[in-house]
Amino acid sequence: MEKPLWRLRSSRYIVDSPHLRIRSDEVELPDGTVIADYYVRESHGFTVVLALTTGGQVVLVREYRYGSDALHLGLPAGTIDAGEDPLDCARRELAEETGYEAEHIQPVAVYYAEPVRATTRVYLYVATGARRTREPNLDLTETIDVELASLDDFRLMLRDGRIDSNAAIAAGYRALDHLNAL
Repeated sequence: MEKPLWRLRSSRYIVDSPHLRIRSDEVELPDGTVIADYYVRESHGFTVVLALTTGGQVVLVREYRYGSDALHLGLPAGTIDAGEDPLDCARRELAEETGYEAEHIQPVAVYYAEPVRATTRVYLYVATGARRTREPNLDLTETIDVELASLDDFRLMLRDGRIDSNAAIAAGYRALDHLNAL
């Protein structure tokens, strides 16, 4: 398939804050149809880390999420700051959210979180030899409990819905595939 040519006619930011950036584009489709408000969320992306402790357990976070007004279980993750290297972000988020640092951390995958309406890329890492070195240092909006699970329990959590956000599910399965390939 050849990529269709959508022509950008105009663009303006309707939200431009440290937490959310949304632009409204006017685009012309190849058949001449004009869409006046095609919204796109811009982002530097985020990292997700599957960290295994020295004892082989997965480091998980149970976190309150305002958007769903619910607690969610998942992997440590966080937004990449402007100019920040994704690997540095992965290390920072793991330490800040959980207090764990890892001996080894390697990139596993880069993929789009939601390419229909966003530029956001997910940078997935697997960390090994993780150990707790300090207390978590949470952001103002974060409420997190750290939990540990065996790899078998983690697989079950992905399957049975205890882990229920698309980012954590996709990252979890990709990381497990990576670990199985070793």
